[in-house]
Amino acid sequence: MKLTDSPQTYRKLKLYNLVMGFLHLLQGILMVVVSNDTSTKLTTEFLKFDTQAMQVLQEKEVLFELPLGYSVAVFLFMSALAHFIIATVYFPKYVENLKKGANYARWIEYAFSSSWMIVIIGILVGMFDAPSLILLFFLNMMMILFGYVMELHNQTTSKTDWTSFIYGCIAGAVPWVVMGWYFYGAVQNTNEVTVVPDFVYGIFISLLVFFNVFAINMILQYKKVGRWKNYLFGEVVYIALSLVAKSLLAWQVWSGTLR
Repeated sequence: MKLTDSPQTYRKLKLYNLVMGFLHLLQGILMVVVSNDTSTKLTTEFLKFDTQAMQVLQEKEVLFELPLGYSVAVFLFMSALAHFIIATVYFPKYVENLKKGANYARWIEYAFSSSWMIVIIGILVGMFDAPSLILLFFLNMMMILFGYVMELHNQTTSKTDWTSFIYGCIAGAVPWVVMGWYFYGAVQNTNEVTVVPDFVYGIFISLLVFFNVFAINMILQYKKVGRWKNYLFGEVVYIALSLVAKSLLAWQVWSGTLR
């Protein structure tokens, strides 16, 4: 796709968003149709006074069961909806912001879809505590919203200010450190019985790489390296990365546990 500041380029971006929307939508529908009914019990632990032992103990409770197939389809549907909105009712504003070197709609969509992806990955590595998963969700959301602030703030600077990017990286690193802790603990507890299936290794490593590639794309945009001198090239890369990352997570989960 040749990217210039012309009506033709923006028409191509409109079509690009529509195609990506349909690809996400199709995968979401397929995920619902071909997945089994595997579900995960999400729990929490509250303090309780044991009158027999006369001491305070932690009591684990099952809050609800989360169906994995539908849960995976959710982030695919989120992206589909976002692409359709961008390519239709939001399109004039989308073009206006792209010309300024920003796409705020991207960050709003990622704030929800990528944060839900983090929750799914957390569950797969053994995090079943619902409050902990909520914290993961919102920490990742803060990372994404720092991306929003990065683009918003640098509209008014003559030189790139990396403050938001740095804080976003800190916020985004914490969920992966915590999930890595759980992942390592599960692997260490593996004896003759495999606690962590092979597909979870693939998910954890591949999605960790992809999440970091998004950050690299932003760096290249603001450093104006090569083709990234054109903001629109970075936009195209963001959209492609989003599709690949979501597809990779969805079908790795399906192949490992939802077939």
